[in-house]
Amino acid sequence: MPKKEQGWVTFQTSEEERKILEEFCGQSQRTKTEILRELVRGLNQHSSPSNSLPTEERLYTQNPETEISTQKKSLKVSSRNILKGVVKRVVTGAVNSEVTLEIIHRVELTSIITRVSVEELDLSEGKEAYAVIKSNDIVIARE
Repeated sequence: MPKKEQGWVTFQTSEEERKILEEFCGQSQRTKTEILRELVRGLNQHSSPSNSLPTEERLYTQNPETEISTQKKSLKVSSRNILKGVVKRVVTGAVNSEVTLEIIHRVELTSIITRVSVEELDLSEGKEAYAVIKSNDIVIARE
């Protein structure tokens, strides 16, 4: 059997992201290469990855304290500008909260959303979240 062509892929990651990957590898008893190959192959399964967000379907029982999570599915979003990030901080006010996502290392995006939305989305530092940007105008300024 002929040998497959192989190449190297390297990327920069934070210490926290590296630890998450290592913990996941340990829990799943798979190597980093196996996990990342699976991730890359999964990119072909979505015809339009830029406009769908993974969600988790929850089943609620008669006891409101009990919920059952099922396999993730995609939530379709009409906006084309979707940025995945990690919640860096949440400043909660009486009505609104300021949520800051770190999109990539040292690139942050801050949004003001209702306090109730923060609670419903269970947003807290370190959790993954998406910034969905829908805008008719983009203003560019320069000093």
